[in-house]
Amino acid sequence: MTTIARQMVEERVRRMLVHEFVRNEVDRAGFGGLSIQRTPLGTHVRILAERPGIVIGRKGVDINRLTEELERTFGYENLQVEASDVENWALNPDVMASKVANALERGWNYRRAGNSMLQRIMGAGARGCQITIAGKLTGLRHRTEKFIEGHIKHCGEPALQLMQLGYSQAKLKPGTIGVKVAIMPPNAKLPDEIEVAPAVVEKPPATEEGEAAAKGEEAAEAAPTDDEQADVAEAAPEEGAQSEADAGKEAAKAPAGDEKANAAEAPKEGAQPEADAEDSG
Repeated sequence: MTTIARQMVEERVRRMLVHEFVRNEVDRAGFGGLSIQRTPLGTHVRILAERPGIVIGRKGVDINRLTEELERTFGYENLQVEASDVENWALNPDVMASKVANALERGWNYRRAGNSMLQRIMGAGARGCQITIAGKLTGLRHRTEKFIEGHIKHCGEPALQLMQLGYSQAKLKPGTIGVKVAIMPPNAKLPDEIEVAPAVVEKPPATEEGEAAAKGEEAAEAAPTDDEQADVAEAAPEEGAQSEADAGKEAAKAPAGDEKANAAEAPKEGAQPEADAEDSG
């Protein structure tokens, strides 16, 4: 093994030891994860916790003590430790694994603890969850119980990229019980989920020749065609003949109306002399 490979392995082992050490120290605060970053000024350690106030302590006493222990135990220089809150603790596998382990230590039945935490995780919006509890659950023989709901990936690239894992242990009188929580977050996108975007047709750049051709096409579309002109020419004589026929009918009706009016007035004029003759007699 080369020197570079040996250094990489040693750094990886040291980070795993730091992870376990911090988990045991801040277990009461609801440990939610740990990130270690090397900077030009030193090493920055960020601790995620459900209750970061317990990690910090009064006036920063607890976090200062933790920083000194990490520097002394693991040989870090210029170590900076920061404690921050977990955004959604119900979707954090480390926090939920700790809650399952604490429930088992308080005397909960493993079925009750597993189903309760499973419903809480799925209620927070997770796409899938699997809780595995292994150990001496009901007797002296080891057994494994799994509580599954939603989408779960067990192998391949989706399992490495989409699934978030958390571990914890519950120390009971029969022995140690291991808890593993695997969560698929709400924003996880499976490989078979694709979106087809609508096609975008790019218009060619406008030029003077293109604009002139477009205007000519618009003018040609607006101008009437030969068939339309023939239809208009045929419709005009028919409309003229129709109007002449209507005028003739009105003219024929007018004399008939005058004759009826004259006939009605004639008896009235003849009756007037008769009435005058009767008065004189």
